[in-house]
Amino acid sequence: MEKVSVNKVKPSHRWKVLLVGIAANISFSMVVGGIPASAIFMRASYELSTIHLGWVMAMIGLGAALSELPWGVLTDRLGDRAVLVSGLLSTSVILLLMTLFVVPDGDFIPSLPLLATSIFFIGLLGSCVNGASGRAIMSWFQEGERGLAMSMRQSAVPAGYGIGALLFPFLALNYGFDVIYSVSAILCILCAVYSWLWLYEPQSEKTDTQQTKIESPAQQVKSPLKRADVWRVVLAIGILCTPQFAILTFATVFLHDYGKVGVTIISASLALIQVGAIVSRIWAGRWTDKRKNRKEFLRTCCLLSLATFLLLALEVSVLPQDALSQPLVMMSLVALITVSGIFVSAWHGVAYTELAVIAGVERTGTALAMGNTVVYGIFCITPVLIPVLMTFHGWDIVWLISGLSTLLALYLFPKPEKQVLVMNENRNN
Repeated sequence: MEKVSVNKVKPSHRWKVLLVGIAANISFSMVVGGIPASAIFMRASYELSTIHLGWVMAMIGLGAALSELPWGVLTDRLGDRAVLVSGLLSTSVILLLMTLFVVPDGDFIPSLPLLATSIFFIGLLGSCVNGASGRAIMSWFQEGERGLAMSMRQSAVPAGYGIGALLFPFLALNYGFDVIYSVSAILCILCAVYSWLWLYEPQSEKTDTQQTKIESPAQQVKSPLKRADVWRVVLAIGILCTPQFAILTFATVFLHDYGKVGVTIISASLALIQVGAIVSRIWAGRWTDKRKNRKEFLRTCCLLSLATFLLLALEVSVLPQDALSQPLVMMSLVALITVSGIFVSAWHGVAYTELAVIAGVERTGTALAMGNTVVYGIFCITPVLIPVLMTFHGWDIVWLISGLSTLLALYLFPKPEKQVLVMNENRNN
């Protein structure tokens, strides 16, 4: 990545760097969240079974899981700008090709392998946004600001999901999937342009001798791939995404098929989840920056998520089928899905900040890529398993297993240091 002296740019440029990271993540997350939100239209338009629908939605996660680590390593070596520009432009090419060749039209229904492969390549190429920009943010923002900055960047994920949840079903119903793919391609191109213009790393004024000594700091820092403490946080992040992806991929189908809820209310509920996730992530980043209690916050999120998913599983297990037609019952399901979705989305920015700090700024790209590899591996597995669990055991088991997965994440996240807890207690007193 091009490096520019910190004395030649305004300090406020760091907010442009952050804005680029936010916009790039929104452009990809809009597709990741929008396709599941339009699942019932995709199922009908492409003539898919629920099982096949699950496989299609899993492909974007599979593609991202396979490419996250290579993208992360490239980010540490080539820089955020090169990775974002190349990844976003190649993703836009795939989306434009889908607009031309992978859209139902009259008697033509694209085959399942063609649709699944196309979605796979969106994940494979678009996942560049997840690890990239993180390293630049960690370089431009100092400790005391990083939690907020990374949380704002991570808030782009639910922002993209929310935009996709509102926009994609509307476009699918009124215009078709060709408009969905073309709009997404245009946004990727715009983000690539601004990544080229704004995204670079700061460089302090140093002598040539000093600069030569630190030119390759990533080579002097132990790889996160060889560190157990990094892997524990990576695995905890991935596992805690299980209940989140359960809601992201199948809340639409659950509320529509099981709860008999209308598309408008479903879209509003999914959008509200993402708005809540945005607000909670930004608040959490700022709050933990001030209190320096990231570890404690992450463990609290695990417990809150466990409680809400257990309540959801309990309600589904005790409700008689004829009670689902009652408005209060339907709205209680919507409310539980919404609250559960917010709780299980609030922790991302804090967790990725903790991961980046543990790994070190020079290895941020690789560390974030490790986390995202596991996350998208979970994203790939979750929509494949849910139809099986739902078919043979029911929705109550789906939500029960999703909730219980948080216990494993709770075990893996590092425990708060005693001195930090004492400091926080003294501050509160």
